[in-house]
Order: sequence, then structure tokens, then C-alpha cells
Amino acid sequence: MDLWQLGAVTAVFALAGGVKGVTGMGLPTVAMSLLGLWMPPLQAAALLVVPSLATNLAQCRGAHLRRLARRLWPGWMAIVVVTIAAPGWDGPASAESAKPWLGLILIAYGLWGLGRPTLPDLSGRGRWLGAVAGAATGLVTASTAIFVLPWVPYLQSLRLARDEMVQALGLSFTVATLALAVRVQASEPLSGLSAAGAAAVGLALAGAFAGMASGEALRGRLSGPAFQKALFLVFVALGVANLARGG
Repeated sequence: MDLWQLGAVTAVFALAGGVKGVTGMGLPTVAMSLLGLWMPPLQAAALLVVPSLATNLAQCRGAHLRRLARRLWPGWMAIVVVTIAAPGWDGPASAESAKPWLGLILIAYGLWGLGRPTLPDLSGRGRWLGAVAGAATGLVTASTAIFVLPWVPYLQSLRLARDEMVQALGLSFTVATLALAVRVQASEPLSGLSAAGAAAVGLALAGAFAGMASGEALRGRLSGPAFQKALFLVFVALGVANLARGG
């Protein structure tokens, strides 16, 4: 990476961290959607792992760990198994073919957020629905390194309390990030990490934490619904851009 790319990586993760600071989520989605505009998904995913894991760990704290683990472990297990085992980044050609999938997922997520459909109440349903949602999320993660669909809508359908939801997101994203790390590490192009690559990871981590702190400071000053609407519109636009570059 040259200096321009290192600066761009830092700026992308600062922006992604800012979104996470405001909303409590969104760092992988923002980072992958922007990085995917100029680098292969595998390289972007390699940069994503450490900042995503580090910023998610803070959300894992809370009083609901046992209850959430009993409810969500089948879905978490499905995310891990499918993320690691699903076909995906097996070489440069397949990595490039992932860009259209990244674009489609971004568009779907943006449209879902803008439409805000009423979700069914699944709080009393069996755990097997979580396993299905987890497996589907694993497939999406294996292709795009984004793990919001369909897992976030599934969590929302469980009607969790606010604190439970925040902790559930942190725990789920940590599980997904660890599974993604295993998958990325197993990929042949990452057999060694150059000095520039290590510097990029360090800058990404610093940018993510700086952006997250800024986002948390701005949280009370921003209009939540207006910010989220603008963010989902940006996801749709970035999805279209990724589709165009992958076509």
C-alpha cells in the first residue's frame, strides 16, 4: 500500500467507527462498502477483522449473557460453521466475483432499512429458526464479510429489550468476526503479512476507535431517524457503485 491508500484506509475506518459510535453497529458494513470500491473483498476483509473484533468486545458486557447464550447459541454455531466452510474466496477470480454480491447485499440492507418493515414476533419460537438465520448469515459473511443480513432482522424479531439487543449485537458480531478471521487466515493470499499490511491494520484500528469516540460524543446531538435514513440511502448508493465496479 502507498501513503494514499493508508490514508484512505484510516479515513474509511474513522467514518465506519463514527457510524458505530452513533448507532451501535455498522462498522463492517460501512468499511466493506467503501473499501470494496478499490480493493478486492479478501484484502478488505483482512483489514476489517481486528477493528471489528476490538470495537465489538465492548458491547459484549452486560447482565444478559447466559440468557442470550441459551437462546442464540444455535445461530452462533451456524454462523461459525457456514462462514468457515462455505465456498467463496478461493482465489483472485472468486474474490473479484464477490463484488456483485457485496453490492446486492448493500442494496438489500439499505432498502430494508428505508422500508422498516414490520417483523413478526419470533420470541416464542424454537431455536431452529435461529440456526436457519445463522446459516444464511454465514453464507452472506463468506461472500461479502458483512454479517447484518439476515441476522439483525432476526434479532429484532425476538423483541429483545434495548440493553439485551445491544449486548446481543456485540456478542453476535464478535462470533461472526472470529469466524471471518479463521476464514481469512486460511486463505492462501494471506500466508504472510507485509509491513505495509501491518501498518494498514494498525491505522484501521486507530481510525475505528477515534471515529467511535467521536460518534458516541455526537449521538445525543443527531436526529436518530434522519441519520439512519441518510445512512441507508448511502448503503444503497454504495451497493450500486460496487455492482458497477464488479460488472
